[in-house]
Amino acid sequence: MTTETVFGPGASDLDATKLAERYAEAAPFPHIVLDNFLDPDIAEEAARTFPEVDGPQWTNYLHVNSKKFGNTQMETWTPQLQRIANALMSAEFVSFVEQLTGIESLISDTEFDGGGLHRSLSGGFLNIHADFTKHHTHEDWRRRVNAILYLNEEWEDSWGGSLELWTPDMKNKVESVSPKGNRLVIFTTTDDSYHGHPEPLTCPEGIARKSMALYYFTAGHSEKARSTNYQSRPGDGIKSLAIYLDKKALRTYDLAKRRLGLSDAAVSNFLGRLRPGRSKKPQG
Repeated sequence: MTTETVFGPGASDLDATKLAERYAEAAPFPHIVLDNFLDPDIAEEAARTFPEVDGPQWTNYLHVNSKKFGNTQMETWTPQLQRIANALMSAEFVSFVEQLTGIESLISDTEFDGGGLHRSLSGGFLNIHADFTKHHTHEDWRRRVNAILYLNEEWEDSWGGSLELWTPDMKNKVESVSPKGNRLVIFTTTDDSYHGHPEPLTCPEGIARKSMALYYFTAGHSEKARSTNYQSRPGDGIKSLAIYLDKKALRTYDLAKRRLGLSDAAVSNFLGRLRPGRSKKPQG
């Protein structure tokens, strides 16, 4: 793959046609982990200048199944982060993803529906789930591929935060991918591509789990949209009931979002005004 200058030596030698078989055969669903993806200096600066959770551009995803913050407003990002995002949405990179996954006519999402920058502090988590299936403003777009770029300056496995990949029957965790800095994970999204990092982070104060998420879609789909499908794990016990009830509530919210044109940011800010304690933006 010939690449734009943000990509590092690890990416310049990638051949999608050679990686496609490895991607397709990966368990529990097609995926690949690519290390040293960005130029090291660019990755270091992006991690160092990754913005704090300090303004209305950040959305609170704080509920039973999630504790994280997201920013989809690219104009508020640092120039380096914007440069990286543009490279990952470029025609050249999208072509690479198409060859890798075998999915044609992929569309990069410049609105970052559910994606963008994600920041989780100590105690943060994201329960195991399969992603929502349809774009919230482009009704015929189906979500097909996720790309998650980790931008941590340092990360110890003892802090948790590894991306867990689970079997469709939710009986077995097959893989845990540490959120190591300058690591890109690409995987196919389906109704049962279950993933997440469900255990609360134990990173020290001043450290955050930082990532950039980009999603790729295909157009022309008429099937009914499905909201994020959270799942409990074996051994979750009574917690399983809370996960299920929260999932049902989020399904109602997702439907309202689609019908009324609501944004996560607008709802987050509204809830924050109603409950000031919940709207606090902790630093990390």
